[in-house]
Amino acid sequence: MKYSFISGKKRIVLAITICLLSAIKLCCQEKHNFKIVSYNVENYFDCVDDSLTDDQEYLPSGLRAWNTTKYKKKQTNIGKVICSIGGWETPALVGLCEVESEKCLSDLTRYAGLKNLKYKFLHHESPDARGVDVALLYQPYLFKPIHNEAIHINFPHYPEIKTRDILFASGIVPSGDTLHVFVCHFPSRLGGELESEERRIFVASVLRSKVDSLFTFNNKPNIVIMGDFNDYPPNRSLSETLRALPPKEPYLQNNLYNLMFPIHLKGKGSHKHNGEWGTLDQIIVSGNLLIPTNSIFTLPTDAHIFEAEFLLEEDRTFLGKQPFRTYVGMKYQGGFSDHLPVFVDLWY
Repeated sequence: MKYSFISGKKRIVLAITICLLSAIKLCCQEKHNFKIVSYNVENYFDCVDDSLTDDQEYLPSGLRAWNTTKYKKKQTNIGKVICSIGGWETPALVGLCEVESEKCLSDLTRYAGLKNLKYKFLHHESPDARGVDVALLYQPYLFKPIHNEAIHINFPHYPEIKTRDILFASGIVPSGDTLHVFVCHFPSRLGGELESEERRIFVASVLRSKVDSLFTFNNKPNIVIMGDFNDYPPNRSLSETLRALPPKEPYLQNNLYNLMFPIHLKGKGSHKHNGEWGTLDQIIVSGNLLIPTNSIFTLPTDAHIFEAEFLLEEDRTFLGKQPFRTYVGMKYQGGFSDHLPVFVDLWY
């Protein structure tokens, strides 16, 4: 009887120990990182003349004497940025703005610093007058595209004005979820902020219509919208038309939340104009991605501006720092871009 009692007690202790170890393992189970980067690389042109676009400025015979050496330097710089943001974790997705051609993307992913990372890319030629487009780099083992398209922008009152398409892609991520991604480059503020605002509001309305169709099809979609919006989070195009809200609990699954809003309110930015930093580059997510019990999620504190020292130089006019550009005016200095990259960490 004594032997039986001790055995039973041991069995109970063993069972409790196994349960505790299982609970600890579950609680401490490491989440996997899914990093998303948005980067306006500023005038990433190849050296080949495209007769359908106004790219003469970036040709060997053009005003900037753009040549193979400068082109390869630009590639190397972009690759360095992407690798540096990733650190030990390769970014799963990289949205790019101001890329001229498929050749630029092919060379970027096959050579420079990205050669061994085996990125694939999605890209559509857009009707932009200068020939610059948006694109999406992706790691095939982290994002398996099931659909992608170019969303064309046709201004009803200004049919002669051509702008960048919005790139839309859906793919399966390691958690088994479908992730919907939009890469945007809204019309510039050329001619004045207020004078050009109508065009950005219109593009935002086109984007919102596509988002609404996703919400209609599935009331809990995982949506990421990124790019250079040429507007700040509180501006009408984003806060009213797109309805991208500041991230504040409780998060509603069919709302959009602008993860750069808190950063903007702190006076930080990805772009500097007349001495003032501003967050033209943003990442916006659907509320479903802000619920940490979901199989893939993020937190508002997981969104950042990548402010590495090598991306900055002294601002001799307004003091402080400014982005280290490829050109200052017409003077070539071999820098990176007039924008800093922004990124967000998702977890699964």
